[in-house]
Amino acid sequence: MRLSHFWERMHEQFGEAYAESLARDHVIEALGSRTVEQALADGIGAKEVWRAVCEEFDLPAAAR
Repeated sequence: MRLSHFWERMHEQFGEAYAESLARDHVIEALGSRTVEQALADGIGAKEVWRAVCEEFDLPAAAR
């Protein structure tokens, strides 16, 4: 998954402003207790981060 596609999905699911806030502030245990921004900066792939977001927020199967 390209990073641009990841952000499109984040914005679709959460809205632009909340997606940015969530990525910056919400710690996800499945990402090694990191935020989305930290995980991406540490080299975790966008697809893996997206899967963790889907699980954390119990997104519907269609969004996954």
